[in-house]
Amino acid sequence: MSSTTSARPPGRPRSGVTAVVFAATLSTVHELGYARATVDRIAAAAGIAKTTIYRRWPSKGALVVDCLLDAFGPVPLEGGTRAEFMSSAIHWIAAKIGEPGVGDAFAGVFSDAVSDPALREILSSRLQDPYRLALQDAFGEPESRVLFFIDVVVGTLLHRMGMTGEPMADEDVIALVEMVLPHFAKGAPSP
Repeated sequence: MSSTTSARPPGRPRSGVTAVVFAATLSTVHELGYARATVDRIAAAAGIAKTTIYRRWPSKGALVVDCLLDAFGPVPLEGGTRAEFMSSAIHWIAAKIGEPGVGDAFAGVFSDAVSDPALREILSSRLQDPYRLALQDAFGEPESRVLFFIDVVVGTLLHRMGMTGEPMADEDVIALVEMVLPHFAKGAPSP
């Protein structure tokens, strides 16, 4: 009798686990809200053991930050002028925050980071810094100005999501662009 067993070890194949966990994270956050989207519930939605998650991410916050990095991808800076770059960045982040689960996850991890210095460091170094550096390079602005740009834009978008439960409407995103560009599009103000 010949054996039909494979040489693969038993259990779920490991390729694609990250994608499955990220999808389960966003869907669980979207369905239950950030606070109720526990690692146990995310693992159940992904069809894996929670130990599989904890082997890759030390906390729910670290998982969510990596999930957001995956959801956002690189910032697309389109156009030839500073104003066009900034406008495309604002429209891009508004669209990303409006995706199911993304705005909830972002607002939740941001809120948790207020009282958790370790999570704040993860959020700052892993999520904000790559985008800050890309924007600094594209805009030719110092760190403080780019951080202020991020604060104004992302803060406004998350505030709207938090206050209404809905992403900012397109016409309001256009108004936000029109408000922000005069301050940032021409470079640093004179002292």
